[in-house]
Amino acid sequence: MALHLLKLCVGADSIGDLEEWIEERLTLERRLGRAAEQIHTTRMVPKRLDELLDGGSLYWVIKGQICARQKLLAVRPFTDGDGIGRCHLVLEPVVVPLEPRPCRPFQGWRYLTDKDAPRDIDGRSGDLGAMPEALRRELAELGLL
Repeated sequence: MALHLLKLCVGADSIGDLEEWIEERLTLERRLGRAAEQIHTTRMVPKRLDELLDGGSLYWVIKGQICARQKLLAVRPFTDGDGIGRCHLVLEPVVVPLEPRPCRPFQGWRYLTDKDAPRDIDGRSGDLGAMPEALRRELAELGLL
């Protein structure tokens, strides 16, 4: 069974913001002649790597709601120039919207099991996928989703 990471997407106001940041970063990497892969750098290295890399995703909390995820492709630990251990989370650059769920603020990341993870918005979600993100967010805040 896959295990997932739950992390705050600091500074983003919407899934669209996250997607724009990813595209800007990938465009810059291509322009500089580097491999265009999406990487999120974090301070600590997850301990449960095997479970995370067995189909896990990084679930993003934006403005107090778990609302998007990206498939986790690799975890690359490294030591920065100051001698501090960090890691790169290599992510699929496709952002998958989720059925929004409220989430309180926290530091770092949390592990999330499949059974506790919000569902993807897809064809089975009916009109939810066609609904604007702001409306989904508002309905979730009201407890109607």
